[in-house]
Amino acid sequence: MAAGVVGTAAIVPYLEATTRQLMAVATVLSSLHPAVPALLFLGERLNRHQGFGLACAAPAIRPIGRRRR
Repeated sequence: MAAGVVGTAAIVPYLEATTRQLMAVATVLSSLHPAVPALLFLGERLNRHQGFGLACAAPAIRPIGRRRR
């Protein structure tokens, strides 16, 4: 039930971003969406390559979000 609530809560900002034409932000955040619930709620562990990928992606979110047309 918690995963459903979190998933629904994630869809609302995604839809808001798409209506405001912030597709770059919405795309980046939605691509990271599967990793967060898996780590927080399912107790999955990252291997070295997955951890490196998330570590590289995390700092890129802020500059993409700040970029304006």
